[in-house]
Amino acid sequence: MSNDPHGSPVPGAPLAEWDAGMLGCGELVIELRTRFVALPAGALFRLIARDPGVPEDLPAWCRLTGHRLVSAEPPVFLLQRKSP
Repeated sequence: MSNDPHGSPVPGAPLAEWDAGMLGCGELVIELRTRFVALPAGALFRLIARDPGVPEDLPAWCRLTGHRLVSAEPPVFLLQRKSP
């Protein structure tokens, strides 16, 4: 998490991040679901994923779940947890 010098979250900075390495789509989305449940609505999440299928699979997962793919610059993806 990015913080200012006083320890407060910086607006627009990811609240959490995860380096999934080469984890494939099935395991990746299961783990993402678990990690997203712990985030508040609207929170940003930085994902690092090197599996070659992620650039195609992640947008589909976002459409199915209602989460938003904010940016995709493989291997770095910025996601936003959906609002209730």
